Amino acid sequence: MKGVSSAPGDYVYFKSQVPLHKIPIGTKQWRYYDYGPKTVPPLICIPGIAGTADVYYKQIMALSMKGYRVISVDIPRVWSYHEWIQAFEKFLDTIDVHHVHLYGTSLGGFLAQLFAHHRPRRVKSLVLSNTYLDTRSFAAAMSWAPFVSWTPSFLLKRYVLTGIRDGPHEPFIADSVDFAVSQVETLSKDDLASRLTLTVEAASVGSLPHSDSFITIMDTNDYCAIPQVLKDELAERYPEARRAYLKTGGDFPFLSRPDEVNLHLQLHLRRVGVEPRPEVVKSNSRDGTDGTDSNSQSKKKTDEDKEDRSNNTHQGSGSSTSDQSPTFPESSGSSNDPPLPTDSINPVSMDNLLVMQLMTGEVYKSCVVFTLCYCTLVLVHGGFISRQSV
Repeated sequence: MKGVSSAPGDYVYFKSQVPLHKIPIGTKQWRYYDYGPKTVPPLICIPGIAGTADVYYKQIMALSMKGYRVISVDIPRVWSYHEWIQAFEKFLDTIDVHHVHLYGTSLGGFLAQLFAHHRPRRVKSLVLSNTYLDTRSFAAAMSWAPFVSWTPSFLLKRYVLTGIRDGPHEPFIADSVDFAVSQVETLSKDDLASRLTLTVEAASVGSLPHSDSFITIMDTNDYCAIPQVLKDELAERYPEARRAYLKTGGDFPFLSRPDEVNLHLQLHLRRVGVEPRPEVVKSNSRDGTDGTDSNSQSKKKTDEDKEDRSNNTHQGSGSSTSDQSPTFPESSGSSNDPPLPTDSINPVSMDNLLVMQLMTGEVYKSCVVFTLCYCTLVLVHGGFISRQSV
């Protein structure tokens, strides 16, 4: 398993560019990323048991640059599907999002279907990947389900990780498994217990009022933790849904096959009427902003101007700030700020200047003494003054 120090380079760059939001809503703590033009209806990504909001970082970076708004969430600590529906609706109200397009994988796909069934007016379309319609098979396979909340954290993590296929993988699939495992290690005992409880709670998806044309089913054809019979049941439920099969990808195609997944997501969003705003992204890249709306951009610009003035004040007073976060270039354009002068300061330290001054004074003093002595000898030798007076 890879550690934090060996995190993928594009993930490190993603973390430096996209802020992580953490907000409490009622008794739930929501952790999510929100990136892209705020004028575009968002695509909300919901992970599975072994996922966090970070696992969709490749979709956030790629689709936001195309002009789409992407929101990736952690599944909060909920213990029933009814609690999930209420918590997710409050989350959408808090971030001021009324209509959404949902992309869910595994457990996330099941949660997306449940929300679309109970809140059909808020869900405009669905993208379902390696998911299912009911939880009966999972409940039957987990005899110790009533004791999940008392199970130690290391046993819960071991149970989740055993569901991920082990063995030789393609390099990209192996990297996706390593990243997913690193995310599982960040989950607390209660987070894992709540997700496993949702997996084994008796529930099934009822009929959706949406047309199948607003649903895309995106599955991998090699292998995944969801049994093929459950994926077949999902395909039978939505016979007119668009099919987007990936030849390979494993359990985490959004990490191992991001280009294919991003292409299918773009095709789906265009098909259901979501128009991207790439011109907003291009203009914001030239301005150095992050693709937010004009009000957010002006507020961010004001905050940056205040910070710049504060930094200039500290520098003028001779103090230094060592905890300032570095900035990362977002475009190849040149900056409008004037270049800092580099040839106006002679790199001579104060100690060197002091030594030079002392040496100059000593030389001057020696010259004066030598001149007086020479003049005295000339006057004595010429007889202008007597040796006795000297």
